[in-house]
Amino acid sequence: MTYYMSREKLNPPQNSRISFQELQSQIEEFRKKRDDLNNKTKNYINQLQDLDSEINNYLKLAKDNYKKKRDYWNEKVGKLKEKKIEYKRMLEKTIDEKKKILGIDDTKNADKKFHSMKQIERKIEGLERIIETENLDISEENSIIDKIKELMVDKQEFVAEQQNSDVFKIERKIQIIKINLNKIYEQLNKWSNKSQNYHSKMQETFEIINELKSKKKEVEEFLIENKKAADIFHDKFLNLMNQKKKISKGKRSYKSSSRNYKKSFKPNNKQEEKLEKIKQDKLAVALEKQKAGKKLNLYEARLILEKSQE
Repeated sequence: MTYYMSREKLNPPQNSRISFQELQSQIEEFRKKRDDLNNKTKNYINQLQDLDSEINNYLKLAKDNYKKKRDYWNEKVGKLKEKKIEYKRMLEKTIDEKKKILGIDDTKNADKKFHSMKQIERKIEGLERIIETENLDISEENSIIDKIKELMVDKQEFVAEQQNSDVFKIERKIQIIKINLNKIYEQLNKWSNKSQNYHSKMQETFEIINELKSKKKEVEEFLIENKKAADIFHDKFLNLMNQKKKISKGKRSYKSSSRNYKKSFKPNNKQEEKLEKIKQDKLAVALEKQKAGKKLNLYEARLILEKSQE
């Protein structure tokens, strides 16, 4: 969207003496320039209304959609983090319980041949390696095989004993807690990504809103400048109309019906109060229309603009 305003020559030279025909020509020229500038003013006002509507739509999208969804996932992430802390404490407590039980078992089972499954398995692997790598006679090989069979029996007994022990139960509990913790970490990562995604979209939307606000400010500056230029040409138009009136009739000056421009007469106090009340009523209506996103006419837009400059 491109916003610009051509520079007008606001003060053309005028001769001290001017013919009626030349006067009429200048009147038409100023009228045309004033009307052209008024049309530009109307276009600027329409652009401002479109920008306001676009800004409001993006604000609604950012707040009612992206922010709401981001906050929803943030809340879920927060609750899941509390659950993660609870499970980590549970894991630490269970590991401490296992250490205590293992400490008691070590004193009670100091005279046992084997204290872990790995110890038995390493012993079996060692004997099997001897059979595979060394050149043994039949009696030596059979002796080693018998030892392996004894160790397999020890392994089965050890497994059965462990399955009925407190250590086995604690170990199972630790594994279950770890599985749940891994699921929590996976869910945290998934939900955090969703929250970050909506947060990024919200930030991008607010960047667009800031750009639109900058454009709106630029258009407002053009609108103010354009309004000033239109007022100047309107004043010149009124002055020439007064001159024409005096020349043609020799009577009172031309009176303008527009309350937005300078008057050729001064109303009394009651008239001023009445006009001011009408103006304020129309301003209130214009503000309501602007708030509702409705299109304003040129007079309503000028009322709002003048109000913002007070």
